[in-house]
Amino acid sequence: MGNHQADKKFTWVIKNYNSLGSGSVYSDTFKADCCKRLLAFPKENNIYDYFFLYICVPNSESLPSGWRKRAKVSFTMVNQIPGGLSQQREAVYWFDEKDTTHGFESMFLLSEIQSSDKGFLVNGEVKIVAEVDVLEVIGELDVPEEPERIDINGFQVPASQVESMNSLFEKYRGFASKIFPKNQHLRKTFLDVVLSMTEILCKSPEELSSGDLAEAYSALRFVTKAGFKLDWLEKKLKETGKSRLQEIEEDLKDLKVKCADMDALLDFLR
Repeated sequence: MGNHQADKKFTWVIKNYNSLGSGSVYSDTFKADCCKRLLAFPKENNIYDYFFLYICVPNSESLPSGWRKRAKVSFTMVNQIPGGLSQQREAVYWFDEKDTTHGFESMFLLSEIQSSDKGFLVNGEVKIVAEVDVLEVIGELDVPEEPERIDINGFQVPASQVESMNSLFEKYRGFASKIFPKNQHLRKTFLDVVLSMTEILCKSPEELSSGDLAEAYSALRFVTKAGFKLDWLEKKLKETGKSRLQEIEEDLKDLKVKCADMDALLDFLR
């Protein structure tokens, strides 16, 4: 692995990508207010369509009791072809003693990364740039007591969500019966995606954009591949989407025009 840090940015070059096995890989540790490093699941046994990418605080037990930091994190999958478009995602997270790892589970399509003509995998190398901007630091005396996580059917759930989780499992029995990852972080990620989808689809159709529906569909594919049985959410998505069919078709036309323009530009520049 190759690594380079400049100010708040950290560049991670994953070398010999095609020879990587399944499972996780880590970057070197870098400084961003406190030590951090990147964690990736670049292939994940070829079960999922996405490259998982997280940022974590290693050796967090060495930090003072009660530490808590809020940071804006951005990841960029670098397009190594001159003029090529890189892919970027960003979010704001709280890091603390119990939640030391955050990131994106459906950020990059594996097919996009592995395609030889997309520019993300060049000479066997994938380049990722992480930028961390620490927004707030709370000392030990200011940290409120964090609720203990409770095991609900194999998922670690905050005490404040136990009632709603029990209701979900009772109402839709067996919806998570085929979930197989043993990694607790992945299991938590899957459940968070289901909850996010549920929140999106609980909105009225007028409140949802076609982008919201596309995000819900992507999330639905992601979690059903993992073994969730979400017939009720699939039905809700279809009902909502059909009421917006014309708008979605118009958005798709616009996207196709933009893609055609970008292809023409690439042909012109090459």
